Amino acid sequence: MRTNVLRAAAALAVATFGLAGCGGGSSDAATPAPAPSATAAAATLTVKDPWVKAGAAGAMTAAFGTLVNDTGADITITTAESPASPLELHEMAMKDGKMVMQPKQGGFVIKSRGSHELSPGGDHLMLMKPAQAIEPGDEVSFTLKLGDGSTVPFTAIAKPFAGAEESYDPGHSMAPMGSTAP
Repeated sequence: MRTNVLRAAAALAVATFGLAGCGGGSSDAATPAPAPSATAAAATLTVKDPWVKAGAAGAMTAAFGTLVNDTGADITITTAESPASPLELHEMAMKDGKMVMQPKQGGFVIKSRGSHELSPGGDHLMLMKPAQAIEPGDEVSFTLKLGDGSTVPFTAIAKPFAGAEESYDPGHSMAPMGSTAP
């Protein structure tokens, strides 16, 4: 009996070490999951239905979508980048009795297991001066930078959109969305 137990234990050890040593393309359920990393938050922050307003080269435009946080902790987006244009995180806020667009101080905070809407007339990613025209149907890539140092890449499809009649903070040198002014 003792011999059978030792043989079973040895076989189990060989099988375990054999699976652990296999790294090639197997999707065997016994393969251990990768260890958590600094990008764990990025793996659970998603951008649903992303789109960008089509616009002329040099004319400010914006990207929108829904940021979804499936983690147990708040996530802060501190900055964003795109090869298409320099970017700023923007919000709409009341100033002197009217709604104005301005940079969002402190970034966008997406609450634990919550979502945050980026929409025309609300928070958005402002493409300050696209190098080339963004035509309807174009795909524009973005990278969100999070407070923990991780990043979340996503791609948005360009759509025609007339705008939400936004005004700009007079102290911030911007032209209205869709304008060709510098």
